[in-house]
Amino acid sequence: MSTSLAAMLAACGSSQSNQTAQTESTAEASGAGASRRETISNDVDGEHAIAVSGEQKSYTAVDVTKTGEADGDEADFYGENSAIFATEKATLTLDDITVTTNGTHANAIFSYGEQTSVSVANSTIETSGNCSGGLMVTGGGKLEAHDITVHTTGNSSAAIRSDRGGGTQTVVGGSYATEGTGSPAIYSTADVTVSGAKLTSTASQGVVVEGKNSVTLNDCEVHADNNKKNSDKSDWFQAVMIYQSMSGDAAQGEASFSMTGGSLENAQGDLFFVNNTVATISLQKAKLTNGDASGNILRAAAAGWGSEGSNGGHVTLRAIGQELVGTMLVDEVSSLNLYLSDGSSLVGSVNPDASAGEVYVEISDGCTWELTADAHIASLTCGADAISLKGHTLTVGDASYQEGTASTGEAIEVEVSSSGNPDGKPGEGKHGDGMPGDGSEPPAKPEGKPGDGSNPPAKPDGQPGDGTEPPSQSSQSKS
Repeated sequence: MSTSLAAMLAACGSSQSNQTAQTESTAEASGAGASRRETISNDVDGEHAIAVSGEQKSYTAVDVTKTGEADGDEADFYGENSAIFATEKATLTLDDITVTTNGTHANAIFSYGEQTSVSVANSTIETSGNCSGGLMVTGGGKLEAHDITVHTTGNSSAAIRSDRGGGTQTVVGGSYATEGTGSPAIYSTADVTVSGAKLTSTASQGVVVEGKNSVTLNDCEVHADNNKKNSDKSDWFQAVMIYQSMSGDAAQGEASFSMTGGSLENAQGDLFFVNNTVATISLQKAKLTNGDASGNILRAAAAGWGSEGSNGGHVTLRAIGQELVGTMLVDEVSSLNLYLSDGSSLVGSVNPDASAGEVYVEISDGCTWELTADAHIASLTCGADAISLKGHTLTVGDASYQEGTASTGEAIEVEVSSSGNPDGKPGEGKHGDGMPGDGSEPPAKPEGKPGDGSNPPAKPDGQPGDGTEPPSQSSQSKS
């Protein structure tokens, strides 16, 4: 992305003719049968070490290194300065490779454009510059990864990353770790599915979903320590953030986060935060652990994105065979439909201090809610034996719920939209006139210098916020 809660996504475009600065083959061992690896390097600003356009290619046993710099949009939207770049319906297969980048906006592997496909397996990626992600798609590109190790240390450098126009990423196995500010393990303006992988962030959210996009986790291990802010738009920390920045990088509409099996471990703040969008969160038999005693299961609330008064979070939370422990907070411009099914349980409260946003709770047969504090909701559907008050008060609408009684209520109706701000405040499209703003299609590649449009709003914790220069990289210590 050119910069925005997320400045962490890369894009397409640099000259194909200048793609490789130098190529050399090196022997890893001597003697008969010695294995050989090829080294491909590039140190020219904006160029690639490997670039494939409109053709089918494969590389095996290759060490790729990339240095050099690039500006925001050219790199984030069009892939300029990425180490490995595929476009124009290319098919690129990579196996047993290493990719090392050291430069601003030096993403490792980049797939740009519809019908462009990249597959990478049994490989290692290391990036150290700001705005330098590991695996990247934009403009409808496709990328598949199997058993990859990705480690990034720069700011705004998600391990699994996307930007304007999105695409599809399918990741199986491997380890994905980030150290920089604004660098989630996953930043999605695409459809991202990850199975059997370890995802770790040490200064940012574990996962961010922006706009009408999705992240699906199957049997993954997620460790998130969101302890640094990349903007002043929000006061809260969280493991998973779902929002709409209104920057134009993601289409407006319902976002989706799904987690089946595996674990989500949070060091600070809330497990989930939803702002300025409609979102569905599905949790099925996942182990949720919040190391912050003051943190919540869910916070749906207004923040610095969108128009004041209409920029809350509207959440449908489906718990399927899921244990939930903690509190859910829903502010006055937000809403929650909570469904407990298939033996799910909630031990905790919803809006314990007072009634705020509208909340509907539906508890299927065999599921339970045990209160740990007073709770305030708008509507309730449950059987007579579903709720244990434990001496607390559950207020439903204007009445106190009587333990041991059944209830029938109605879900909160929510319009699928996000709020913007046409007056240039947070929520303004980040490029000014002449660029599409719905995020569903990549912009036409600009002819002028990137960054000449109006400045974008800052993104929460994933992208620099001035639209022109990345944040300076602070010294990072490896954990």
